[in-house]
Amino acid sequence: MKIQNDLGKDSVPALVLRLAVPAMVAQFVNVLYSIIDRMYIGNIREIGDLALAGVGVCGPIVNLLSSFGTLVGLGGSIFMAMKLGEKKEQQAKQILANSFLALTVFAAVLTVVFLLLKEKLLLWFGASAATMPYADTYLTIYTAGTFFALMAIGLNYFITCQGFATIGMASTLIGAVVNIILDPVFIFVFGLDVAGAAIATVIAQFSSFAFVLGFLRSRRVPVRLSLGGYDFAIIRRILALGFSPFLILATDNIILIVLNSVLQFHGGPKEGDLLISCATIVQSYMLLITGPMLGISGGTQALISFNYGARNSKRIKEAEKYILLLCLAFTTVMFLISRILPQYFVLLFTRDSALVELSVWGIQVFTLAVIPLSFQYVLVDGLTALGCCRVSLTLSLFRKGSFVVYTLLLPTLFAAKYTFYAEPLADIICSTVSTIVYLLIINRHLRRRELAAE
Repeated sequence: MKIQNDLGKDSVPALVLRLAVPAMVAQFVNVLYSIIDRMYIGNIREIGDLALAGVGVCGPIVNLLSSFGTLVGLGGSIFMAMKLGEKKEQQAKQILANSFLALTVFAAVLTVVFLLLKEKLLLWFGASAATMPYADTYLTIYTAGTFFALMAIGLNYFITCQGFATIGMASTLIGAVVNIILDPVFIFVFGLDVAGAAIATVIAQFSSFAFVLGFLRSRRVPVRLSLGGYDFAIIRRILALGFSPFLILATDNIILIVLNSVLQFHGGPKEGDLLISCATIVQSYMLLITGPMLGISGGTQALISFNYGARNSKRIKEAEKYILLLCLAFTTVMFLISRILPQYFVLLFTRDSALVELSVWGIQVFTLAVIPLSFQYVLVDGLTALGCCRVSLTLSLFRKGSFVVYTLLLPTLFAAKYTFYAEPLADIICSTVSTIVYLLIINRHLRRRELAAE
């Protein structure tokens, strides 16, 4: 049994690259699930633009469902990495077993609740009479496959936190390849339209789940998935550690819901659906940035948590420095691309000239502050990996709350489309605040951990 990465001994810059790059690719591939669906849906003859708006309404709800996988997976993997750093493998095994139980329970409950409430949710979240049939079809099928989505997302974290970053990447690549192949088959060959896109996504998620489950049950991993040893205290700790990143994702989706509702209200019958279609394209583009950023900051959390468990502050600080440098390099490249090439991305979704022009403008507005956003992602996720959940949660909620305030305020002062400026305003202000808070508390927090070993 050979571990790909020794989190306690290997060179920190090399570890950051070996953990972050596969996680970036994995997150990018994850983004492809929604983008590929939307790209094909937007090109369905006659109904493409309306169907795209309908799936756009579903997007926040689908992501909200998936975020429960992160709640358990990320929380459990951080906890497990700390125990591995302390050389307590039996406790790490128990954490994995309890995480599997929690994922199973969440999947069952969420499937029932969302199937019962889906029509009301879609109306609350901005569906119009014209887009409701497409939104309802997509959400019904996707929700039926919630178990596979949560398991594929949640269990994958436990592969990465044991040093197998490329295997974690492979699990998402498998799902993406399946999705890419099946989307055009179900949508165009079988003529299933929106339903075909949803079916392809569910099958892809099942493929990823089967691969992850098989690997965690194999002899290749130091800590294998097993049943038994359930303890509510362990589950409570898992949820406490995962709650901050979960709330970040959940509130991201709530923000999208607010954005869609505001655009529908202020755009009115004339522009409402057009603005939501634009927001769907813009958010799809933003996922190409925030997804890999989450891969950088989230994929390297195991390195920070492991060395926090081992009480090695020097390696933690070195890791944070290189993680931030990598994220800044990535966002700088994406900022430049967003100024030069967004029209080619938009054309994948639509050929409508008004929607193309509006979407290019929206992408350039949304990405104005992606470079400083690196500090928000890296430092807040770093605090989560160190167990500073209350601080990271507060900083995350501050950013989300700011976005909601600007989203509600800007269209009342200006035109409806100026709602898009809420994103860069929130990003620049909150990234500055998060950086200041991190610098004020990090040394004191690490010193307390070192003293606890004495």
